[in-house]
Amino acid sequence: MIYVVATLTIKPETRAEFIAAAKACIKETRKEPGNIAYDLHESVTDQSRMVFVEQWENAEALVPHRTAEHMKAFGRVAVKCFSAPPKIEIITPEKVDVR
Repeated sequence: MIYVVATLTIKPETRAEFIAAAKACIKETRKEPGNIAYDLHESVTDQSRMVFVEQWENAEALVPHRTAEHMKAFGRVAVKCFSAPPKIEIITPEKVDVR
């Protein structure tokens, strides 16, 4: 099993656009083979901080996810919303890889 935690900081004025794009991406991602859970959380203290928490059967399931059309569409919106570089943590039983 593998977990991915993506912490994103967005511009406050892009919040609604970001959340709409995220919801569409979440809906499609949950249908992907190997996906166990895929959720977006918003900080209760900072509305510009968004955290995706993902659970996958294995690392191989992430390969097609990264190039899926719904991920590309989300990426086109998300990149315009970021106010800081994303922090991606890939968590496996062996290690935590931070990107």
